Amino acid sequence: MDETVKPVRIPPQMFVYADKHNVTHLVQTLVSDLLIDQPDDPISFLIDRLQRTSVEVPRVLLFGPPAVGKTTVATRLSAELRAVHVAADQSELSSRTEQEVNKEVHTFIKGPIDAVHEVFHVLEEVLVTEEVPATPEVHSLSGSSGFRTRTSCCSHDLRCVCVCVFQGWVLVGFPRTRLQALSLQQLGVLPEHVVLLTAPDEVLLQRFQGRQVDPLTGDVYHHTFIRPVDDVVARRLEEGRGLSEEQRLAELQCFRREVTGISSAYQHVLKVVNGDQPHADVYQQVLDFVQTQRRSRTPRILLLGPPGSGKSHQARLLSHKYKMVDVCCGCLLRSVAADGSAVGQQIQPYLDDGRPVADSLVLQVLQERLSRMDCTYRGWIVHGFPWDLQQAKNLQESQHQPNRVFFLELTDDVCLERITLRATDPVSGQRFHTVTRPAPNSEVQNRLQTRPEDKTHTVAHSLKQYRNHSAALQSVYPDAVHIDADQDPHSVFEAVESKLTAN
Repeated sequence: MDETVKPVRIPPQMFVYADKHNVTHLVQTLVSDLLIDQPDDPISFLIDRLQRTSVEVPRVLLFGPPAVGKTTVATRLSAELRAVHVAADQSELSSRTEQEVNKEVHTFIKGPIDAVHEVFHVLEEVLVTEEVPATPEVHSLSGSSGFRTRTSCCSHDLRCVCVCVFQGWVLVGFPRTRLQALSLQQLGVLPEHVVLLTAPDEVLLQRFQGRQVDPLTGDVYHHTFIRPVDDVVARRLEEGRGLSEEQRLAELQCFRREVTGISSAYQHVLKVVNGDQPHADVYQQVLDFVQTQRRSRTPRILLLGPPGSGKSHQARLLSHKYKMVDVCCGCLLRSVAADGSAVGQQIQPYLDDGRPVADSLVLQVLQERLSRMDCTYRGWIVHGFPWDLQQAKNLQESQHQPNRVFFLELTDDVCLERITLRATDPVSGQRFHTVTRPAPNSEVQNRLQTRPEDKTHTVAHSLKQYRNHSAALQSVYPDAVHIDADQDPHSVFEAVESKLTAN
């Protein structure tokens, strides 16, 4: 049976509830923890997990070539998020087996809270801990394990492990290979956000040469790129102990060999950030990404905008890339009218007379289409509806409220130019435009036809109607994203796509 006509066994309102409360992500997290930890009493384990607040704590992995600025970003990020900064000391790790390192990372940042006291005794052997005051200043905790931690807020009794479990972590400097990344995943060390900082080799080599270190905190600065704000800190900086140029090149070559493999291990949670820009810009991009929550929800997108703003084209692009169902309201009404059904017979007179179809019929047809199996599971993109306040309210009161609304903004002059200069070839069905896509030859040009709805006076009337109702539509969707549609379609698509995963 065609999936679009299969009966839906799960009512649509259940999907709305699941999206609103992020139920899918919650269940995935609980099942993942259950299978990784394999407790003797699964029910008690799950109850304990649900009673915690650790589902949404930050779990961040930062990696990149030497001198790209990972440590500096991680220090600020851990202080901002009040999470533990776990940094790998490569000189220590190089003398340890991969199994030892993986086990140590797992014990340190994934230890189950019901065994936290036992883990803490293990940590006492490998970490030299100190009490940290709850202030914005970042302090370091170092030890012989090859990992050091930095935290801006730490419990005196449970200390590092408890902070990792309840407040989250920012891991830097590890893994260094794809195999290490896969091993961490098998051990249950699963970051929610992974950031790859990149920069050209010549920039990285230049940064090596101007490196400075604060002997008290271990914070890294640079003569040119990153200067301390505090004059006291600036006066005590020491020149960083640099590697030889050959050693630096060897480090870079090693990273270049491994970066593709590590990236592929985290491809679904990875963001690449250009590190060759001012540090404040780099940090802000990382912070913006880390503060987005991964939400596994069915996309229900509403595209609004004046005629000619490119709604249909953007819907096609989204549908093609993300396999969502493209629901053009006008096309849907014409399709229903043509099928000869009872509803279609009610719609046909409106189309014949050029009148707007009654709201009740439009909503009935739209709800029926959005209730089908393909829309329920793959999500949908609706455009061409609503046009006014009442239609928007009717849609909000239905079981098919959108969870992403976009207004494509465009001036009337540009809209008129886009629409009135386009025409259709009746032979091939292709659409051409005098400016952006002219006919390939005079033969095609001579047979082009302009649709009645694309005439100047018709478009001008539609634009006026849209402007009269746009403020009311925006009041129904105050959290909608406004996109500048006066760009090439690819740029508009990138702007829309970038907002699909935002909170």
